[in-house]
Amino acid sequence: MNYLVLVPIIAVMAALRFTKINILAWLTAWWIAVYLTLNYGIVPPVPSSVVRMFMGIVTLSLLAYLSADSQRLESAKGSVISFLADKKYTLSLIIAVVALPALVAAKVYVDSFKHIQAPISGRTIHPPPPEEIAFNGEKIVLNTALNPYRDLEESDPGGFRSHVKNGRRVYYQNCVFCHGDTLEGNGNFAHGFNPIPANFADPTTIAMLQESYLFWRIAKGAPGLPEESSPWDSAMPTWENFLTEEEIWDVILFLYDFTGQRPRALEIVE
Repeated sequence: MNYLVLVPIIAVMAALRFTKINILAWLTAWWIAVYLTLNYGIVPPVPSSVVRMFMGIVTLSLLAYLSADSQRLESAKGSVISFLADKKYTLSLIIAVVALPALVAAKVYVDSFKHIQAPISGRTIHPPPPEEIAFNGEKIVLNTALNPYRDLEESDPGGFRSHVKNGRRVYYQNCVFCHGDTLEGNGNFAHGFNPIPANFADPTTIAMLQESYLFWRIAKGAPGLPEESSPWDSAMPTWENFLTEEEIWDVILFLYDFTGQRPRALEIVE
């Protein structure tokens, strides 16, 4: 709380209790006191949208208080009529009629010079990969890298199934705890991370990616995520420290085989 603001507000409201102000002035003082408290008396500052919501509630509450008692309501009506019709308030009325539109116009004019900031962008789920990565001292160019065992799907189905089986072993020994039994990102530890692990069964994940992209993400893990993917709090390790290159390619084969999806084709730019 900002006591440099709150103490004067409390002092003024306490002093008004001993004055003979009418009910409208008293309710107006309360409205201003609450507004100043919300805007300047709370640290850290309250968002403007929340302030507007609370002031709407305060306004309705004060109007309900005013209308709940017929004597208070009649007193308020009398004050309004007196202000509009009594000649002694003519100057004050003219000032009010001129000042209110002038204040609104001034607010619009000042706001027109405010710097407009672009909205904060959300995190990039699939950030652009680097052109190349180093894996155990060897360079892998991601734009052209292919899964060396993918061709076995047609040329040697038996050998292909062996690689998929090995990928299944790798997955359920290492990845299941976060990505889940059904590869839907709902493992036992999934909800302890931000964002939660990828749902490989979702057609907007691995079906949109080349196998070399998955190799990059698996090999480098969370420490390899670029800045555009933040904020994140992922515990995915750098798997190149624990898995061989063949095991990573095999687990990628398993991911596509289990989900029934196909990897994105290699795009050759001429």
